[in-house]
Amino acid sequence: MSSSLTATFNYKVVRQFAIMTVVWGIVGMLVGVVIAAQLLWPDLITGISWLSYGRLRPLHTNAVIFAFGGCALFASSYYCVQRTCQVRLFCTPLASFTFWGWQAVIVLAAITLPLGFTTGKEYAELEWPIDLLIAVVWVAYAIVFFGTIFLRRTPHIYVANWFFGAYILTVAILHIVNSAESPVSFWPMKSYSAYAGVQDAMVQWWYGHNAVGFFLTAGFLGMMYYFVPKQAGRPIYSYRLSVVHFWALIFTYMWAGPHHLHYTALPDWTQSLGMLFSLVLLAPSWGGMINGIMTLSGAWHKLRTDPILKFMIVSLSFYGMSTFEGPMMSIKTVNALSHYTDWTVGHVHSGALGWVAFISVGCIYYLIPRMFGKSEMFSTRLITVHFWVATVGVVFYIASMWIAGVMQGLMWRATNPDGTLTYAFVEAVKATYPFYAIRLLGGTLFLAGMLIMAYNVIRTAGGGKGVEATIPAAAPVAA
Repeated sequence: MSSSLTATFNYKVVRQFAIMTVVWGIVGMLVGVVIAAQLLWPDLITGISWLSYGRLRPLHTNAVIFAFGGCALFASSYYCVQRTCQVRLFCTPLASFTFWGWQAVIVLAAITLPLGFTTGKEYAELEWPIDLLIAVVWVAYAIVFFGTIFLRRTPHIYVANWFFGAYILTVAILHIVNSAESPVSFWPMKSYSAYAGVQDAMVQWWYGHNAVGFFLTAGFLGMMYYFVPKQAGRPIYSYRLSVVHFWALIFTYMWAGPHHLHYTALPDWTQSLGMLFSLVLLAPSWGGMINGIMTLSGAWHKLRTDPILKFMIVSLSFYGMSTFEGPMMSIKTVNALSHYTDWTVGHVHSGALGWVAFISVGCIYYLIPRMFGKSEMFSTRLITVHFWVATVGVVFYIASMWIAGVMQGLMWRATNPDGTLTYAFVEAVKATYPFYAIRLLGGTLFLAGMLIMAYNVIRTAGGGKGVEATIPAAAPVAA
């Protein structure tokens, strides 16, 4: 590697992932709007199997979580680890491979999921050749990230890197264990799962909830711990709290998965253990929220004029709300009302849109000008418009689903004096229709916000050339 390369940070791969975060964000939200419309108008698309709700719904899940969220995590972790370690990313060609490999995974998923090539699992829907590619790309990601930390010129590993590192290691374990299968044929891609029955369910929700816990929580907390202090111009509120929060969170999350399987064939003690750890999880989760929000102590006035900071702080508010709601919904008596209803959909999107998308958007707005040698985004006013459009959209979405979910749960359990059900299932569906319309409006607003962001990014990057920043000289060691 030449000295000219080692003297600069690798911004190229960060720039690529940042741009694709916006692209896949639009795609993922668009598919979400389409399937929300299909629930309102079931005959919206007929006769085209690969555009049916059952095919598009897993595509939406993958596009938003792994394409949009994944690209945001790659971009932010690669930027953060270089800046905090004061070295160039380890192995430039391997870093480039992670970008092109991850885009290949996303494109293959976008083709195979609508065609129906799935394992049928809730979150790990992709078939075995794509599962193998994911594993290869992820191992390369780990080598680049931890290789950079190994080469660091700073004595300490900044707390954001602990969260990024935990998410990288844990997601690798989750993916490999949950995707264990015996291949049958390459085309069509067929395989048999290594698990069956209640064991399959347990492994699935160990994976599913920890995908939430590490991919969608620990990784994005890594973003928060770097970008919120940078944007606020303040040090993190409590470094000690960040360390306690980290270890408590990563230990507790691993045990919470069974709360998705209340009132099933899973042993009752396992369900209760999952509920217990879910309740304990509230403390470390709120530790992170408090640490992020209190970082603004002495800088709250910046929220008046800084819409990027608005995105970040509101995301922490949604994180706090979602991590209170999740443990509450894990309580068996509450779960009896909420499970299988749209309350769960509202909870998921409170976290996915309010927490994950908002912190991602804030970080991308921070990164884009720096990746193209600009002092700020093309239009601060458009960022403000995006913030309010997206916020109203999220509120419409989750409020409609909360109300619809509680209504559904109450209607399903209502009985007449003679013990018969008060309502037929179709009556609950009919009563939900107005809320599906409000959800569609909320999702459309959120998509509109992403389009506003795309325009702002294009104008910021348009005509500009990607830049590389010089690595500062190492500080002299005291005698």
